[in-house]
Amino acid sequence: MKKLVNFHKEPRPKACDLLAAWPGIGNLALILTRYLREKLEAEEIGEIEPFTFFDPIGVMVKDNIVEAPQFPEGKFFYWHNASGKKDILFFISDEQPAYKGYDLANFILDIAKKFKVQRVYTFAAAIAKIHHTEQPKVWGVATDAPLVAFLKKYDVVLRGRLQIAGLNGLLLGVAKERSMEGICLLGEVPSYTTRIPNPKAALAVLKVLLQVLEIEIELSELVKIAEESDQQMKRLAAQAMGEYIDRYTRPVWPPPEDEGEFEDDEEEED
Repeated sequence: MKKLVNFHKEPRPKACDLLAAWPGIGNLALILTRYLREKLEAEEIGEIEPFTFFDPIGVMVKDNIVEAPQFPEGKFFYWHNASGKKDILFFISDEQPAYKGYDLANFILDIAKKFKVQRVYTFAAAIAKIHHTEQPKVWGVATDAPLVAFLKKYDVVLRGRLQIAGLNGLLLGVAKERSMEGICLLGEVPSYTTRIPNPKAALAVLKVLLQVLEIEIELSELVKIAEESDQQMKRLAAQAMGEYIDRYTRPVWPPPEDEGEFEDDEEEED
């Protein structure tokens, strides 16, 4: 294990929860975990050696000069809960591995055992047929029936059957293999905004998570970011609609007399 991770500090908690996050649809997981980590002032305690889990697929070029391959960072952060309840171990990574996700999931859970983690949390986007102006709902899944019953106490939608792609789901599957508790909270994201960061969905999930963890933090900054994102989505939607109208519609009113009769006009085909 020492060859795969470098710890600057090794706390010894009595009990801990793990919050893990990687890039994904809407960047929901990264937005909420980074915000929570900053507000709690969680301390960086270590980072993984990425060579075992990641293979660079290209390089950057600056001023026509090729740079050395860059590996993604995966770091552990730790927050001590002074209230006496469970501490929090964060794992936040720049990327998900292309081929070694199962190995990375097991390795993260090895570290989790070391820090006496009792429950694993991941976060994902739930692609839904909603408008970006609607308030996104939060879905929930868990690794066993008692945890599902536990989630019923919160404002969480239990959809029954769904698939969670990537490490957000795989980490919980591996946790179940190892008889560890796990919960994934998913924020609804409009199907037409999957390539856009979605702080509104992240905020919805974070509010539920704070209730579950019984933690209070200031949310005003994320609320403001979510509102600004709503305005940006509104502008993008208006722009897209304008482009659609220009591209796929034609005037229904008669053309000027000097342009000839309507029937003589030629239509363009894409």
